[in-house]
Amino acid sequence: MEGFGERLRSMRQERNLGQIELAKALDVGKSIISLWELDKCEPTLSKLVAMAKYFGVSIDYLAGLTE
Repeated sequence: MEGFGERLRSMRQERNLGQIELAKALDVGKSIISLWELDKCEPTLSKLVAMAKYFGVSIDYLAGLTE
């Protein structure tokens, strides 16, 4: 089962976005995107909501609870 970091990386790459572009869209630093993708830290609820809206997916999908 794909974890949060893998799912985030996959969605970002499917849209041909670099970490810097996504970081700007979510108003975080590039290093935060890297840490999230490596599962070194987790986003806050507000950032999860922002990501879900940005990618047009549910928070459950981001968390790997649904396909």
